[in-house]
Amino acid sequence: MAAQPQTFQQESRNIGQAILPEFDQEMANTRKSLERVPEDKFSFKPHTKSMTMGALATHLATMNHWAEAIFGQDSFDVSTAPPNPEFKTRAEVLTSFDKSTAVARKAIADSTDAHFMKPWMLTAGSHTVLTLPRVAVVRSFLLNHNIHHRAQLGVYLRLNDIPVPSIYGPSADEGNM
Repeated sequence: MAAQPQTFQQESRNIGQAILPEFDQEMANTRKSLERVPEDKFSFKPHTKSMTMGALATHLATMNHWAEAIFGQDSFDVSTAPPNPEFKTRAEVLTSFDKSTAVARKAIADSTDAHFMKPWMLTAGSHTVLTLPRVAVVRSFLLNHNIHHRAQLGVYLRLNDIPVPSIYGPSADEGNM
């Protein structure tokens, strides 16, 4: 008996599988940095225009929640976003980071290539901030945004004589990785 032809085509998930190793590496590096944030320095600000260290850590801990909007909606109006919580402890920061990272990782892993290539729009009221394929939003709005703020956190740590972790190579505080 001849084999029956397949009547469906399995949806490709190559893009997510290509992004996940980088996502995992960057999130591990961000967690290393967040683990160093001392609770007695949550109110530290290097400049009047800067966030506090606690607010910066909270931002890093919660930004992966954006994956829910990126993969679950075709657009998002940032003016309707709820404010970040005000975490008071490193444990709260790390718990939130771990939860939001797991949600983002699952969204990346479960998304199809076709969904990654669909345009996604970020608006602020009636102003369009960006319209990009979801894959570009993951790279810019999740990964690059995380890396940017993690680097800021490294400066905050340095200004407070807190050892900066090795990220892509040895730091001045950690000669080996």
